[in-house]
Amino acid sequence: MLFKDIIGQEEVKERLINSTKKGIVPHAQLFCGPEGVGKLPLAIAYAQYLNCENPSDTDSCGKCPSCVKYNHLAHPDLHFVFPIVKKTAKKKEICDDYITEWRERIKQNSYFSLTQWLDFIGAENSQGLIYAKESEEIIRKLSLRIYEAKYKIMIIWLPEKMHESCANKLLKIIEEPTDNTIFLLVSDTPDNIITTIQSRCQRINIHGVSEKDITEALESIYNITPTDAASVAHLSKGSYLKALETISLNEEHKFFFNLFVQMMRASYARNIKEIKAIGNEIAGVGRENQKSFLIYSQRMIREYFVSNLNQAEMIYLAQDESSFGTRFAPFINERNIVGFMDELALAERHIEQNVNAKMVFFDLCLKITMLIKQ
Repeated sequence: MLFKDIIGQEEVKERLINSTKKGIVPHAQLFCGPEGVGKLPLAIAYAQYLNCENPSDTDSCGKCPSCVKYNHLAHPDLHFVFPIVKKTAKKKEICDDYITEWRERIKQNSYFSLTQWLDFIGAENSQGLIYAKESEEIIRKLSLRIYEAKYKIMIIWLPEKMHESCANKLLKIIEEPTDNTIFLLVSDTPDNIITTIQSRCQRINIHGVSEKDITEALESIYNITPTDAASVAHLSKGSYLKALETISLNEEHKFFFNLFVQMMRASYARNIKEIKAIGNEIAGVGRENQKSFLIYSQRMIREYFVSNLNQAEMIYLAQDESSFGTRFAPFINERNIVGFMDELALAERHIEQNVNAKMVFFDLCLKITMLIKQ
């Protein structure tokens, strides 16, 4: 993967290239920022640049033997760790068991979320984790001599999903790695990584992609009109992944929006039968989708509260969301906004802790019936 293939982020690219030229390559780096801004492709492009045999001032050559292998994500000195689900019957218990699917997903589009990845591997109702057993694989791989590259590179996607015992076992090797070993950790929520690992990494903050860069990418890659591209770029709030989801009108967005509308209407009407039906429906879509729905609901509540301020440039709503907000937004005000956000965040934590989903959403809707009347 080349730097030129990544949307925007010119400042970060320049920083990574300049540090490489100066020979400043920290052995443990933490790429952190919002979802969908290009952290994973940046880490892969950086790894390729570090091992490129003929790098230019702006990018890898893309043609040397090392780059050819990186283009297929199959370099012997490049290793990946990422959340998985155990499938004992199919003997899939470590990341290498999913490496074919991982390469295929990145080649399709390197901008994807945890939910999309888990859907791709058929996780169903399971939550993605980096299991304790993975630490043994990481230590084994990094104990081997470098095969042919200058650096041996371990990219860990979403280290916040590491099992605690796995994270603790990696502390020593992250602090004192073997020669020419580089750890690149890619995180959406770095504060959820254990502090002892955070302290051993150099943090690289990656911010949202500019609206200009997203607009230009959508126009050139997807042949979208300038007006539509600019509108989508604004709604994306710096996430190229969000922009792609918006133009694809994906089923997940429709499902989340329709479910949000049903939940709010049933709660407002205090329709217990409908509330139970909603709980039953979302209980069957898997834990990661349930968490994604609650995160989506938090965003919607926040946007509807802001929309009451009548500042159009501060509102990030799609057309269907905006239409519903015309009637619903007045019910979100300074008296209940904190309560709404607290209850949605609490429900998200309960889902994370594997509390019964039907109970969680039934209880949430009952609390919303109280809040929505304030």
